[in-house]
Amino acid sequence: MTDMQVLAKPASAPVHQGADGAPGLSPLPTEDALPRRFSDFATMGEALDYAAEGTRGFNFHNPRGQLTRPYSYRELRSDAMACAYRLIAHGIAPGDRIALVAETGPEFAQIFFGVIYAGAWPVPLPLPTSFGGKESYIDQLSVQLSSCDPKMLFFPAELSEMAGEAARLNHVEPMDYDSFIARDAAPCRLPQANSEDIAYLQYSSGSTRFPHGVAVTHRALLSNLAAHAYGMQLIASDRCISWLPWYHDMGLVGCFLSPVANQVTVDYLKTEDFARRPLAWLDLISRNEGTSISYSPTFGYDICARRMSSQTKAADRFDLSRWRLAGNGADMIRPDVMQSFVDAFADAGFSPTAFLPSYGLAESTLAVTIMPPGEGIIVELVEETELSGGHAAEDRPQRFRAIVNCGKPVKDMVVEIRDDEGAPMAERQIGKVWTTGPSLMVGYFRDDEATAECMKDGWLDTGDMGYMSDGYLYIVGRAKDMIIINGKNHWPQDIEWAVEQLPGFKQGDIAAFSITTAGGEEAPAVLVHCRTSDTTERTKLRDQIRDRVRAITGMNCVVELVPPRTLPRTSSGKLSRSKARKLYLEGEIVPYDIAA
Repeated sequence: MTDMQVLAKPASAPVHQGADGAPGLSPLPTEDALPRRFSDFATMGEALDYAAEGTRGFNFHNPRGQLTRPYSYRELRSDAMACAYRLIAHGIAPGDRIALVAETGPEFAQIFFGVIYAGAWPVPLPLPTSFGGKESYIDQLSVQLSSCDPKMLFFPAELSEMAGEAARLNHVEPMDYDSFIARDAAPCRLPQANSEDIAYLQYSSGSTRFPHGVAVTHRALLSNLAAHAYGMQLIASDRCISWLPWYHDMGLVGCFLSPVANQVTVDYLKTEDFARRPLAWLDLISRNEGTSISYSPTFGYDICARRMSSQTKAADRFDLSRWRLAGNGADMIRPDVMQSFVDAFADAGFSPTAFLPSYGLAESTLAVTIMPPGEGIIVELVEETELSGGHAAEDRPQRFRAIVNCGKPVKDMVVEIRDDEGAPMAERQIGKVWTTGPSLMVGYFRDDEATAECMKDGWLDTGDMGYMSDGYLYIVGRAKDMIIINGKNHWPQDIEWAVEQLPGFKQGDIAAFSITTAGGEEAPAVLVHCRTSDTTERTKLRDQIRDRVRAITGMNCVVELVPPRTLPRTSSGKLSRSKARKLYLEGEIVPYDIAA
């Protein structure tokens, strides 16, 4: 293994200011006189009680990044208390589950905290995506509603038809946000929560056919939120900017709950608005006169870098010099994409040392490791045979993959690498990533079998493969995604990244997995978005992909060219290989017909 670090040209940029919003609206401040506490509360309700004593809060923006609603923590608490009164008057009791379609806005925020104040368990559920259509969304909601068995399902009024149908199919009371908030709220006595009570249920982004509701206590949540504050070394001038969805753990925990418990002001774009106008995210960061904290999966940085490639110099529009922490997480971190982002925005003052690689999962509330601020993206070049558990062949050239350093374990969390038998492995040996600490979930809701499969003696099997080096964690991939053919291991992302190097492809265009061919043999299958209608070009492209995969794996593969936007994604925007494989084998993904 060898070391390499992402570097960039030093640069500076002038400050550019944009319109903050509609006349008469002022964004909530970054700093106030309230002494900061790093999530040292017994419950999330106590955390909001304290944050409400200050002047910070949420700022919601329209698709152009203009302020539409400043929403202080004081106002949020008042609204949440009213929602709690309404819920109790409606018959909601402690321990009841309340499902909420997680649209970024004050309505979800106040009802989420209202459910907590009422002693019930909020269950954030996803908004519809651009994939699958109406029936697919109803089915997704139905599966998750069946799993969590809620008393009510809240949703934006514009989703009444789809969400209402999912509620009807599962005998759940439907309720749109506006109708509920318009009800009278008569004060009543609220239940007294304690730190061992469940704070919420979180469904991971891949929870569709077999959902796992992660049950997180107030104690686990606040322990992890404190770990965020210490790991990121929060300072008084920090302000969070986010477009991440509130139904995914990085958006819900990292950019919704953590700012409340650590008293940080946030500027929000809706996720769908970021998808349409991604550079509005960077406009918000540029307008922040303090220091910015903002997280994104790799694909968010990729979209912005690509969008700038055909436009004017970044310095003419942005000032990213005060972006202190540019977090990376939620999927495999791509150093080539990070370098492309640096190249696109260095002249606007972006520093590569702002990158903050992290690793986590819903089962540990969120964060497991965070890179110490200022160290940036550091990668090690690992020979492919080390990744697959074999030994380098003398007659084959060595090939390396860049593995990103995901940082050190956060406060009170411990990480250990184990072999298949559960024995600890030595430094720089690749194995299964296990973790333990106060941030772990209680378990999967009403699924003792699934809980027992991943938790043992207070430790969590994350399902990821990686290794430790000098106290830092390096993630190699998901164990369940590994393609095993003829006893040899192949990582699907190695195949996907290799195909992406061909002209015309971008991240998310390729899905690789194993299948059984008509002849009964195991083989890698590669599904690829194809944007040309010319059959000759398609045949040429298929042959190029076969050659590229053969060069990487030494095997022939099945190449299927599919229409753009065919490959499924999780609710957080990540490619879902398992769902792609399932849909392909069931005939739901129909490839283009190309003569052999």
